[in-house]
Amino acid sequence: MPTLPPGPSFVLRNFHVIATPPVLTLITAYAVGRFFDIHLPVWLLVAACLTSIPVSQFARSAWTDLKARRTAAALGASLPVRVDKKDAKPSGEKKYPRDFLFKLCEKYGNTFILESYTFKRVFTTEPEHVKAVLATDFANYQKGECPGFRSQMKSLLGVGVFNADDEMWKFHRSMTRPFFSKDRISHFDMFDRHATDALQQMKYRLREGYAVDWQDLVSRFTLDSATEFLFGKDVRSLSAGLPYPPTSDMARMRTSKPEADEFASAFQNAQLASSKRGRFQDAWPLAEFWQDKVQAQKAAIDKFIAPLLTDALKKKNATTQNEKVTEEDTLLSQLLKVTDDYNIIRDETLNILLAGRDTTACTLTFAIYRLAEHKDVFNRLREEILDVVGPTRRPTYDDIRNMKYLRAVINETLRLYPPVPMNNRCAVKDTVLPATSPGGRGLFIPAGTKVIYSVFLMHRRKDLWGPDALRWDPDRFIDERVQKYLTPNPFIFLPFNAGPRICLGQQFAYNETSFMLVRLLQQFTSIEFTPEVAPESVVPPGYADSPGSDGTDRVWMGSHLTLFAKGGLWVKMTEATE
Repeated sequence: MPTLPPGPSFVLRNFHVIATPPVLTLITAYAVGRFFDIHLPVWLLVAACLTSIPVSQFARSAWTDLKARRTAAALGASLPVRVDKKDAKPSGEKKYPRDFLFKLCEKYGNTFILESYTFKRVFTTEPEHVKAVLATDFANYQKGECPGFRSQMKSLLGVGVFNADDEMWKFHRSMTRPFFSKDRISHFDMFDRHATDALQQMKYRLREGYAVDWQDLVSRFTLDSATEFLFGKDVRSLSAGLPYPPTSDMARMRTSKPEADEFASAFQNAQLASSKRGRFQDAWPLAEFWQDKVQAQKAAIDKFIAPLLTDALKKKNATTQNEKVTEEDTLLSQLLKVTDDYNIIRDETLNILLAGRDTTACTLTFAIYRLAEHKDVFNRLREEILDVVGPTRRPTYDDIRNMKYLRAVINETLRLYPPVPMNNRCAVKDTVLPATSPGGRGLFIPAGTKVIYSVFLMHRRKDLWGPDALRWDPDRFIDERVQKYLTPNPFIFLPFNAGPRICLGQQFAYNETSFMLVRLLQQFTSIEFTPEVAPESVVPPGYADSPGSDGTDRVWMGSHLTLFAKGGLWVKMTEATE
């Protein structure tokens, strides 16, 4: 049965909401004419019908506000402060990420209400409130129940683990957990194979005299690693070769996109389209009235995934369904032991692929950016790597565990550049966020309220991390600042979320990031950041003039579902001669 386009489907689902106010207006006008012999002119009747929709929305909003105030008072709580509408306008794409939110936090505190028309959202960077949402009151805050979120992400994520709640979420979680055991994620053959390919290509390009887009390279590295990890077969995105700087003659000569880039490009475009829907909340179908822009990208994604899933389902042996995970298993073969539902398997693998590819690529991108900007950190990290592993030996799991400074570099990158900068949950019933000061009152959150929390902002709060919070300094994860700030309040550092939905693949991400950094610094002695070779990556004037920046930022950050460097991260490196 054919599926309706997003717009008509949205109108049909919400027809009763749209039609009820005008219908009641017409009934009222008829009654007035019948019993009081007062007949409104047609133009006034039409105007009344049209205005009845927003009027009813505002009336409903006013009643909701009144009800919330009364309930909050009865519970001994208060409502979060409401942001003045003139302050709630986003800063624009050429400003520092979430610049307007940093400024709102300075003016209104760390938890407040943002209102757009009649739609209200609670925003917070308060660790105690984030802790309640993710852990202590976990059952009351669900992911898929956020207004519009499930439908916004369904085209891409389906009913996978990131878009599911309750029993479906538990089912997905139980399916994937066995595959992320220590033994399974500490075998580095796969990482080594793809890292060697990536670094060899980079060496060749650098020897030609060109800068390399490190973000593009590690995105290919993590995509090939993730697809092999999931399916036992990678998309071979590295086989397409590395792009040349946009200002080079070689880039101008390239007129077509390699076939190997098709999957990666479609996956990226699908994420961008999904994230843009957030601007319109649950009314996003009206912005894609006749065509689902995410679904338009799914053909290229399914071109790779569908044959693998179909073939695997055909070969499934019923006698192996209850076997334990072995080293030879892929996540796909593990899922097949639990279910033979094609849609569930496809959705889950796409969800894990998104997490496995983008989060690690983000961390590697911004780690190299900061290492290029901090020569002393680069030299110290390289010295540790050479002391522990040497110039050529492949690192082991124990090697990586023993490199404390390497872990500090990664953690500090995750602090200032968390891969998922914003996230949200929805209260499924009336609840109260805890008070954050002695004698203070909790904050009442009505059922159905969307709660947005930002670890990007929270990780940069000076009252949580110290006066140097905006400075990239790996030593803060080694010196006395650990005991002063992090140990007393571990919820100030949440790059992988927390509570029951904490990222299952966080150790996999640490291992993959560590492995690539070790291999890179074994083979290169310096890094130079060269954004000038790609005009799209050069930050606009005034970009770093933000409460969220220390004023030294030279990379232009953007985000869809995860953080990335706009225009890429173009660098030159000096190859080791030893």
